Amino acid sequence: MYKDIKLDHGYRMDLFVENKIVIEIKTVEALNDVHTSQVLKYLKLGNYKLGLLLNYHVTILKNGIKRIIY
Repeated sequence: MYKDIKLDHGYRMDLFVENKIVIEIKTVEALNDVHTSQVLKYLKLGNYKLGLLLNYHVTILKNGIKRIIY
């Protein structure tokens, strides 16, 4: 629901932890601005502060984590 309008093809977060952290999971060669914008949209719509963008297409997982704060 957004401004009393039901969106049938809505946005769907991959994970939502403790009603605080939005987690979006990707498997792409490189994260780009579209992926960051997607997480920011979830944060804005839900009025959340912290999001994590995880990319599993890396050799070391810590290199595929991007923290986003709104």
